Amino acid sequence: MPSIGGWEWIIILVIVIIIFGVGKLPEIGGALGKSIREFRESSATPDNDGGSDGEESASVNTESKA
Repeated sequence: MPSIGGWEWIIILVIVIIIFGVGKLPEIGGALGKSIREFRESSATPDNDGGSDGEESASVNTESKA
């Protein structure tokens, strides 16, 4: 399978600049970086079925009844 070369990246970058404009690029880059960071953090931590979220909701329910 062929890889993407330099000219292909330049063409993709030009198309993105035409579609979104230069002013939006930092915002899009920040949002993309944040989503990648969150994905890596969530995939690095083990799944907790009913972990701290369930405990917090139970303590809120008991405090509201008192």
